Amino acid sequence: MSDTMPHGAHVAVDQGSRGSAMEVGAAFLKLGLSSFGGPIAHLGYFHREFVERRRWLDEEHFGQLLALCQFLPGPASSQLGFSLGLLRAGWRGAIAAFIGFTLPSALLLFAFAAMSGYLAGPLGQSAVHGLKLVAVAVVAQGVLGMARTLTPDRNRALMAAAAAGLIAISGSALMQLLVVAIGAALGPWLCRQVAAKRGETFALYYGRRTGGVLLVIFGALLATALFVAPGLPPLAQVAGAFYRAGALVFGGGHVVLPLLKQAVVDPGWVSSNTFLAGYGAAQAVPGPMFTLSAFLGERLHGGQGGVLGATVSLLAMFLPGLLLVAGALPFWRTLGNRDGAARMLAGVNAAVVGLLAAALYDPVWVSAVHDAKDFAIALIAFTLLVAARWSALAVVAWCVAASVLRVVWG
Repeated sequence: MSDTMPHGAHVAVDQGSRGSAMEVGAAFLKLGLSSFGGPIAHLGYFHREFVERRRWLDEEHFGQLLALCQFLPGPASSQLGFSLGLLRAGWRGAIAAFIGFTLPSALLLFAFAAMSGYLAGPLGQSAVHGLKLVAVAVVAQGVLGMARTLTPDRNRALMAAAAAGLIAISGSALMQLLVVAIGAALGPWLCRQVAAKRGETFALYYGRRTGGVLLVIFGALLATALFVAPGLPPLAQVAGAFYRAGALVFGGGHVVLPLLKQAVVDPGWVSSNTFLAGYGAAQAVPGPMFTLSAFLGERLHGGQGGVLGATVSLLAMFLPGLLLVAGALPFWRTLGNRDGAARMLAGVNAAVVGLLAAALYDPVWVSAVHDAKDFAIALIAFTLLVAARWSALAVVAWCVAASVLRVVWG
């Protein structure tokens, strides 16, 4: 297949409406500034912004991308955002999506050490708590929207409910992967009414040849990180450690923490207290949790990492997941035309709705709603999003202001 022409004569998104890298970057920068709630919550943000509001793609193709990113190791929400940018505006769009979604939280975490004194007081802590209440409203909206579209029948609704229950009871990151696998296994049986749309596929400007090259590069870098990096100069060792963590974690988000701890705390590059402080800060900022790597990179050896350490750590952390999803897309799009694959994806998407519902309870609700006033703030925020259709940034302002005013007025 040619790597210079778009593949697929019939696509869900009109070719005449293909966007620019600037458009993609602006859309993802908005999300990078406002997408609180963690990796699973981001899926709800993306669905609302790019399927419901901007209509860059339809439900089926969003579901196909979502299922692929859930299966691959790496940061699922960042991989999904990268893929959306790639489909919308090519490689420049993919890079713009990554920068827009990632840069705000990376800069915030990089600056966290300098700002820690300001955030230690009651007003700073109340502002951080307001951000957590934003996540309650946004994740609830995401559950509602995705449940309507991805669980339209009884079987898929039951699959989602079962997935949420299993995750809530177990509290295990491994269970998240297990319910996705179960959803894929049950999909061909419980979603027999689902059929693939014939002749419709993603509009990629490269084919399986380029995809294969990207997968080979991923494997070669992983082999280097596993077997060669320990004998390289210090900064190369850091890059290898973060690449290993990004390449070998399934589930993303919180699941990567043990690997990161092993990568930077066990060798003595970062203290345990510093690591935990960075983890706490990562909970309070928007965007992908993998940007914790920027904080850790800056704090290497007591702050000697600086800008260079943060940049190398950040890029090495995200690179494997982005190489994987870009390499897999040309092969995945072929499977999307088969009924069996469509039913499997329907099962996966039902399980993802359950993941999102479980995340709404823990950690989002559990960590944010402590009393009736918190509940009232979050409920108003949810109403403003769903009924009044306020922007996410406006809802952020409401939650932070209301949380701070609680402290001011006693």
